[in-house]
Amino acid sequence: MTTAVVALPSRDKPATGALLVAGIVLATLTEAIASTVLSLGRGDIMGDIYATPDEFAWLDVGYTACKLIGFMAAPWLMTRINPRSLIIGSTLFMGTACGIAAITAQLDLLVTLRIIQGLSGGTLLVGGQAIIFLAYPKPQPILQALFAMGSVVAPATIAPPLQGWLLDTHSWTWIFFSVVPVALAAAGLLLIADGPTPATTPRRPFDWIGFVLISVTLFCFTYVFSQGSRWDWFEEPRILWLTVIGTATLLAFLGQQVMAKDQGLLDFTSFRSDDFTFAFVVSFVAGAALFGSAFLIPSFAVSVLAFTPTDAGLLLLPSGALFVGALLIAAFLIQARRVPPFATVPFGIVLIMVAMWMLSGSTSESGTDDMMPAILLRGLGLGFLFLSITLIAFTNLSSRNLASGIGLFNSGRQLGGLMGVAWLQTLIDHNVGGNVAVLGSHVTAGVPAVSERLTTTTAMLAAKGMDAVAASRAAMSLLGRVVTGQSTVIAFDTAFNAVALLFVVAAPALIAIKVGLSRYVKSQAEQSSEPVVLQPRPQVNRELDEIPLQAVPPNSGARPSRTERPRRQRSTHRGKLSLQACAPSTQAP
Repeated sequence: MTTAVVALPSRDKPATGALLVAGIVLATLTEAIASTVLSLGRGDIMGDIYATPDEFAWLDVGYTACKLIGFMAAPWLMTRINPRSLIIGSTLFMGTACGIAAITAQLDLLVTLRIIQGLSGGTLLVGGQAIIFLAYPKPQPILQALFAMGSVVAPATIAPPLQGWLLDTHSWTWIFFSVVPVALAAAGLLLIADGPTPATTPRRPFDWIGFVLISVTLFCFTYVFSQGSRWDWFEEPRILWLTVIGTATLLAFLGQQVMAKDQGLLDFTSFRSDDFTFAFVVSFVAGAALFGSAFLIPSFAVSVLAFTPTDAGLLLLPSGALFVGALLIAAFLIQARRVPPFATVPFGIVLIMVAMWMLSGSTSESGTDDMMPAILLRGLGLGFLFLSITLIAFTNLSSRNLASGIGLFNSGRQLGGLMGVAWLQTLIDHNVGGNVAVLGSHVTAGVPAVSERLTTTTAMLAAKGMDAVAASRAAMSLLGRVVTGQSTVIAFDTAFNAVALLFVVAAPALIAIKVGLSRYVKSQAEQSSEPVVLQPRPQVNRELDEIPLQAVPPNSGARPSRTERPRRQRSTHRGKLSLQACAPSTQAP
């Protein structure tokens, strides 16, 4: 079984607890910056390192796949390495890898550094959250809200504007440079703080077979989900083969874990908790909504509204404030007012649905003021949703399987995000082509409005000095761009609607899952506590009942000897007493 540390902070230095939490939150910020560096700086990085799209894809695939692998390996590492030392080492590895990435332009070295960054990021996220849960079990709502600021809020709202500003004013290398001081500050705080005391746990060997199988699985599925849309999915043989290989290794991994039992890589006993199972499913859907909406909003702003990277990043920044506010409000309600975590989950889902529905009405003329109310509602809903499912998932887990539960939970959220982004990319690509065909069929020269538009545009271009033939061709080209632009707007609106409809479909399914899990647990509890049926007392001969009991005179000090006491002999029939056991002794007292 996977065992985790029992963290016991020092009571002599209460301030070190705050330093420990602050160091962990800063460590998660390094992962937040490194994980989103490719979202806005893709074009700049590809140009500077002279990489093709296929080569550049490995920078993203390597990081994401190794981050998932880090989620899986961190529970075992926590049984071999002091938890505080593990987080400090992961943070320093992250800072060093980012510092080297900022000064190199070699693609092979960058891929290697991204692999190191991914492993470090996955390890420090699982280790940090496990330490907070085990060291301070009582104030969990507020502490998990603080942890979510670094692990969820930062990559979704804070990192994009920072990266956009660095891209517009400096270079993409400064994004990697910015990780170094944050990593040093986090490591310094963790060194000063009193580390949790690890409990003495039996060491178990590392499951190399399971590790290799799950690593191959995650690499295959990460590549398929991140690059499948670009290659038109199964029309490309490599996507098909990677899907087959990933599925086969996943099945082999699950079978190997069942055979390994307590010596496996992961501890799946977390799924015996109905709360954890329910929260795992919700995190999968919530990950699709979080990462999907974080992909849609900046992409729409850049590709349709022609925002700069800085403006696109600043578009999400105000929602981060409401995200944090919702986390703190939910923490107060759960901790101070004793509101059950399940109460805020529907509220968060409804807010996200409304926000996505509002964004589905965006046009090419929309601006920041038009989109801001929906973006703010999105941040508010995500805050209420993520804190609740975190507390639901881990509150009832024991210290033995908590680290494995955190790794599985984060893996589910990350995989949900990968699938959500891949689904939305495919939806947009297919809808753009279909919308162009539909709109183009209505934009013909025989339509009076189209003819008037072409005539006006041609005359305007001719007035600028263009030749009549060239002006006519340019007018047709401009009209085609308008059609493509409107097709893109419709495709994005459809994608926003799809995220809202995702919850419409998922909400009843989640409720059914929760009800089913509750009934299953209740039935298991009833079976385990089933009362023992007693056999009826046998009818004893009345003559035996009429024999008087032999009494011992008071204060005589005489007690029957061991040989004088009547013996009870077990009958061959369960639940029935032997008549010999009921008969009096034949010896005199």
